[in-house]
Amino acid sequence: MLPDIDKLLELQVADKEIRKLQEEVAALPKRVAVIEQKLVGTKAHLEKVRTAAKGDEANRKKFEANIKDLQGKISKYRDQSLDVKTNDQYKALLHEIQFAEQEIRMNEDRILEVMVNVDAREKEVKVAEAELKAETAEIEKEKEEARKVTAEDQKKLSEWNAKRDTLRHGISEDLLRHYERVMKFRGSGLAEVRDHKCMGCQVMLRPQTYNEVRNGEKVMICESCSRVYYFNPANEVKPEQEVVTVTGRKRARPKADAPQAWFYRPDYPEEGEVLLVFTNTSGNSTRRIYEMHTGRQFGEVLQREGNYRQAFPEDLTESALRLNGHWDEKEIDEWGSEIPSNVLDLLQKDLLAIRREHRATHKDHAASPAEQTAAH
Repeated sequence: MLPDIDKLLELQVADKEIRKLQEEVAALPKRVAVIEQKLVGTKAHLEKVRTAAKGDEANRKKFEANIKDLQGKISKYRDQSLDVKTNDQYKALLHEIQFAEQEIRMNEDRILEVMVNVDAREKEVKVAEAELKAETAEIEKEKEEARKVTAEDQKKLSEWNAKRDTLRHGISEDLLRHYERVMKFRGSGLAEVRDHKCMGCQVMLRPQTYNEVRNGEKVMICESCSRVYYFNPANEVKPEQEVVTVTGRKRARPKADAPQAWFYRPDYPEEGEVLLVFTNTSGNSTRRIYEMHTGRQFGEVLQREGNYRQAFPEDLTESALRLNGHWDEKEIDEWGSEIPSNVLDLLQKDLLAIRREHRATHKDHAASPAEQTAAH
C-alpha cells in the first residue's frame, strides 16, 4: 500500500473522531436546555402555590378591614341612638346595628376559612420549595456532568486536531485536497476494494482496475463515488471460502415477520457503510445506526409509530441488505454506544455470506456462449 494511502487511512480515522467530538461539543447548549427544562414544571407549580397563598393573605386582610369598618359603623349608630327622638328612628338604627353585626360574623367566618387555607398553602409552599431545591441540586449536578464531558471532548478534540495536522503534512497536496473535498460531501474520503467491488458505493470494478488497486503502485479513484481506493489483503476472500459457499449449506434466511431486523447499508448519508437495527414493540418501532467496521453507534435511538417498514421507509433502499441477527432489546441497551466485537463479527460474516451467494449466482448466470451451446 502506498505511504500516502496509509496516512490517509489514519487521517480518515482522525477526521471521523473529530467530527463526532465536534457534534458532541456543539450539542452542549441543547443538552443544558433540555436539562433546565425539567425545572420549568416544578417552578411553575411553586409559583402557582405562592400566588394562591398571597391571594389568601390578601383576602384575610380584606375581611379584617371590612370588620373594622363595620365595627366603626356600629359605634357610630350607637352614638346616634342616644340622640334619637322617636321609636322609628331608634328601630332603624337598631336594624342597621344588627345588619352590621351579621356582616361582621360573615367576615369572621370567611377569615376562619382563609386561615385553614393558609395553613394548607404554607405546607404546599414548603413542599414545593423542597422539591425545587432538590431538583435544582440534581439539575446542577447533571449540568456539571455535561460540562465535564464536554471539557473532556474538547481536550480530546485538541489532541485529535494536533494529530490530524501532523498527518496532513505527510500527504501530497493534490491527493489531500481531493480527499478532503470528498470527505466533506460523502463523510468518508476512502473506500476499501473488496471482492472486486468498491465498498463505498457498491459498484463492481473492472478486472484491470481491481488488479491495479491490489498492486498498490498508484493512487486509484472510484469513478462512481470519487473516493480514493485502498486494498486490505486481510479482507480478501480466500478461494477455499468460495468453495464452501458454493458447495456447503445455504445461508439461513431471516424471517420476514421477525420483530427485530438488521440491515446493511453501503451508502448511508455522510457515514457510508452502516448497520441498522429495527425493533417492533407495541405498535411502535425503534431504529439504531452503527458504523459498519467499528460497530460504534452514532445519532440517537429514534422511535416512530407503526412497524419499521412503515415507520422508516427512507432507510430501506434497494441497497439495503437484510442480515441474520436477533438480540434482546435489554441486551442491546447494555451494549451502550458500541456493538460487541463478537456480535459485529457475526453480522459481518453474514454479510460476507450474502456477497458470496451473489457472486456465485452471478457466475451461474454469466456462462460463456460456448458453455451455453454445450449445455443445449
